[in-house]
Amino acid sequence: MNVSYRFVVIAAVFVTTLITANLIAVKLVDFGSVVLPAAIIVFPLSYIFGDILTEVYGFRLARRVIWLGFVCNLIFVAFVWLGGLLPSASLWEGQAAYETILGYVPRILLASFAGYLVGEFANSYILARMKVWTKGRWLWTRTIGSTVVGQGLDSAIFITVAFAGTPAFAPVIILYHWLAKTAIEVAATPFTYAAVKYLKGKDAVDAYDYQTNFNPFAVAD
Repeated sequence: MNVSYRFVVIAAVFVTTLITANLIAVKLVDFGSVVLPAAIIVFPLSYIFGDILTEVYGFRLARRVIWLGFVCNLIFVAFVWLGGLLPSASLWEGQAAYETILGYVPRILLASFAGYLVGEFANSYILARMKVWTKGRWLWTRTIGSTVVGQGLDSAIFITVAFAGTPAFAPVIILYHWLAKTAIEVAATPFTYAAVKYLKGKDAVDAYDYQTNFNPFAVAD
C-alpha cells in the first residue's frame, strides 16, 4: 500500500505525543485529591492517533508506527543520558536540574517501554478485530473498547513495574490513570470520527484486517 503525506503526518504526531509524554511525566499534577503525572494530558493522544492509524490504514502499518515510536523514544532517552554524561561547562549551573528532570531511572524506563508496547499493540489488535466483527460499523465501540483494554494494560504494567514494593505503590493509582486516559479518549470521539472520515475520503483507503498476521514482531509483513 502506498502511503500519503497524511499518513506520515499522523505517524509523526503519534511519535511526538509519545516522546512529549515521557518528557513531561516527571511533573506531578494535583487534581484535587488525585495526583497524576503531567503526561496524562498528552499520552492518551498517542492512543487516539493509534486508533486512527489502525482504523484507516490497518494493523500492518499501525504495527510499523508503534515500533517506530518505540525506536524514536529509545533514541531520545539514549541521547538524553549521553548529554548528562558530558562534562558541564564551568559557567553552567543546571546539571542538577538536568539530572532531576531528564535523568531516567532504569526501572521507570523499563516500566514505560513495557507498558507502551503491550498497551499499544493490544489497542491496535482489538480495534482491528472489532472492525472485522462489526463490519466497519459503530466506530465508537472499537475506539473506546480498544482503549479501555490498551490503557488498562499500560497503566497496570507501568505502575506495577515502576513502583511495586515502594511506598509510592498503591493499586488505586492504576484505576486513576486508567479512568483519566479513557475519559480523554471518550471526549475525543468527535475528533476521531472527523479525522477518520477525512483520511478515508482523501486517501481512498479503508483497511480491513481479514487475513492479517497479528504477530507484533512481524514488522516486515
